[in-house]
Amino acid sequence: MGKIVLRLDRVMADRKMSLNELSEKVGVANVNLSKLKNGHVSAIRFSTLEALCGALDCQPGDIMEYEPDNPA
Repeated sequence: MGKIVLRLDRVMADRKMSLNELSEKVGVANVNLSKLKNGHVSAIRFSTLEALCGALDCQPGDIMEYEPDNPA
């Protein structure tokens, strides 16, 4: 079974947006965005995803990717 990988750090870098700036725009605490950025979450609310996409002018698929398992 594959996994969902978060690419928030890449999108933020492309937009030259800091964690503090993004936190202010989406109304999510820095610590929670940091966990999201570093992939230390098991779920994300649609409302948070919508706010991130709005602030970063992107699509959900820009932030998340599905990585299938590679059989050995």
